[in-house]
Amino acid sequence: MLKKGNARYLAGNQEHPHQDFGRRELTAEKGQHPFATVLSCSDSRVPVEILFDRGVGDIFVIRVAGNVANVDEVASIEYSADHLNTPLLVVLGHTHCGAVQAVAENAELHGNISTLVKSIVPAVAKARQKNPAATGEALVNEAVKVNVWQAIEDLFKISPITRKNVKDGKLKVLGAVYDIDTGAITWLGTHDKKEDLISKIAPQPKESH
Repeated sequence: MLKKGNARYLAGNQEHPHQDFGRRELTAEKGQHPFATVLSCSDSRVPVEILFDRGVGDIFVIRVAGNVANVDEVASIEYSADHLNTPLLVVLGHTHCGAVQAVAENAELHGNISTLVKSIVPAVAKARQKNPAATGEALVNEAVKVNVWQAIEDLFKISPITRKNVKDGKLKVLGAVYDIDTGAITWLGTHDKKEDLISKIAPQPKESH
């Protein structure tokens, strides 16, 4: 459904499903039952429901600059998967990502932004290591992809609930990148170290008496 929706968006044949009064009324009375969760960047050029041509109650969207997976984002993912039973999580990066670019260019950052982008620093370092000759836009484009994988790694590392859901076959986690210039989404697939990451189930804390 996500792929078909993006294809419609690309072709200019949007159906705008589930955007009428009836859908609003239904979800208000019966609750939400999204079929997918998407962790994306807050960039205003990445309107998730629009680029997937979906409507009210279809996608549980979590947006944060740089599509990082820190505690708040991970808690939201756990809620969507554990309580809403969404079977799919997409970590969606995008081209021309300002947060990734800021780290790649060692830009001077102020306020809490400097804390947020700490999660992106490892991705840029890995991109540089993998492509030592890359600079400028080429480096940022590579770092955007690596940052998707970094967010998935961070998610698995700090969320035993997510690891268990994936291990039990209740949740599939995919990476993807949205091209702001073309409107197309490139699907990256699953993390190549998924099995190793999800096997590290942390022991449950003992109850105190």
